[in-house]
Amino acid sequence: MDANVKNDEFAKLSMMDRISYGLGDFAQNLIFGTVGGFLLFYLTTVDGLSSATGAIIFTIVRWVNVFWDPWVGTTVDRRNPKGGKYLPYIRNFGIPLVILAAMLFLPVGQWFPALKVPYAFLSYLATAMIYSFVNIPYGSLNASLTRDNDEIAKLTTVRMMLANTANLLVYTFFPIFVQLATSVGRESKDIGMFGIHLNLGNYASPQSAGSWFKVYAVYMIIGFLALMVTYSKTKERVLPDKSEPQVKFSDLFAELKRNKPLQILGGFFLVGFTFNFLGSTAWPFFLQYNIGHSEWNGSISLIGSIPGILLVSLWPVFRKMFGKKGFFYFFLILFSAGSLVLWWWTKNPDNIAFGYIGRFLQQWGLTSATGFMWALVPEVVSYGEYTSGKRVAGIINAVMGLFFKIGLALGGILPAFINSFTGFNGTKATQSASALMGLQWSLVWLPIIMAVLAAIIIKIYPLTDDKVFEMNREIEARRNK
Repeated sequence: MDANVKNDEFAKLSMMDRISYGLGDFAQNLIFGTVGGFLLFYLTTVDGLSSATGAIIFTIVRWVNVFWDPWVGTTVDRRNPKGGKYLPYIRNFGIPLVILAAMLFLPVGQWFPALKVPYAFLSYLATAMIYSFVNIPYGSLNASLTRDNDEIAKLTTVRMMLANTANLLVYTFFPIFVQLATSVGRESKDIGMFGIHLNLGNYASPQSAGSWFKVYAVYMIIGFLALMVTYSKTKERVLPDKSEPQVKFSDLFAELKRNKPLQILGGFFLVGFTFNFLGSTAWPFFLQYNIGHSEWNGSISLIGSIPGILLVSLWPVFRKMFGKKGFFYFFLILFSAGSLVLWWWTKNPDNIAFGYIGRFLQQWGLTSATGFMWALVPEVVSYGEYTSGKRVAGIINAVMGLFFKIGLALGGILPAFINSFTGFNGTKATQSASALMGLQWSLVWLPIIMAVLAAIIIKIYPLTDDKVFEMNREIEARRNK
């Protein structure tokens, strides 16, 4: 057995175990968080693609991923590469991932205008497909570190803290760095952070394209180093028994059919990540056009990042206080309240306090509800093993990835189509009333509706903590016979 593989399936995880695993999510948020938050904005303003073209590109790429991921998950479960079950994928595909991701912002369209659309499409498609070979094995690692439910909760807390640290770098500092690196349209602006004024350029200008690429390339180097720490320091412990039957592609559909908790959690993932990516995609547009203060992005996003970094440690307190389901209800309500404050901000856009309060509440609710749902995935893996005798973590993570990617697709597609339908024009400094209302629907009203739907879905989730503990002990007893 590989040196990275341990047999203590109820292991107590060290802080290094948690950090090394969490750095994988840090890296992925750094890579794909930037893509989800800024690629559509870049393509339809800096690169000059129409809203309709951007919508079509996002639609095709993200729906290709929906069908691609199940095959990737099955492949991961079927194979046993040298060096571990899941970790080698992080090493082997991490390098091409960061290279391809950096090339998303390479200004090829400005050098060769005829290649603008095909390059945007092909580079995004290639990046997304390679990303699956990192993301799905990484997700499978979550259920392979330990069966201990309390340890998984602690692991998820550290993981989300690091993931949200990456979000801080993406949503707070990335736009500031790009504006600092941009020479066109430079002027001193109050960034809304402790009275600090910075000489910022116009990052929506076509002339800023090179700055986007340079900043993102640095982010990719950092992301790659974080992935390598995950690869070298994470230990796999809970793995399929070698006596289990060979995993087949049809197992994916069989698992989805018989595993009711998987179905329900999948629906929760779908809805949760739809309104997650709705908001992240619409945010730079909303701030640029509805509020008219893109220079405040950094300071407001900084305040919005506090819950995901500093308040994650309070998750166990809220979980104990409200219970597993109550935890989600509370934070979905908090998210909706924050969204309403941001809507009210449009009535008085020069008052940054509304931005601080709204984004803080919105992000606290969002990062908690969509972050803690990952702690439920190992429960679903155990349920599948308990009922079928097969531990198909890769398949289940592919299924979760399927719902995640559909949410990602819808979250990116809907704002693009809403922009197109309402007459958004990225070449104009100001937008029509209908376009501004469309941005409000993407950031505020649709996410609130979906938060209500998510609460309804989680209400019927059947796995209690006692049931999970009972299942894991029964599985352990079977293996020790």
